[in-house]
Amino acid sequence: MDAETIRKLIETGFEKAGLPGATAQVRGDDGVHFEATVVSDAFRGKLPLARHRLVYATLGELMGGAIHALQLKTVTPEEAGS
Repeated sequence: MDAETIRKLIETGFEKAGLPGATAQVRGDDGVHFEATVVSDAFRGKLPLARHRLVYATLGELMGGAIHALQLKTVTPEEAGS
């Protein structure tokens, strides 16, 4: 697994649809541990845990398998701009 593949999966989906209109920046050099900043309108009005679940849902069964760990920062476009 690599950071670019995870970025594409977050934005377009794996088992389910991705986060429409989301942008993701993903980093990780060892192939199993990654950090991502995801900006999406879908996060508006949601608590951090719910935001993370939205991202995990786009990655499906890859979480805990091909992706061992994913540290997330999830923000709305407004939060990203401030």
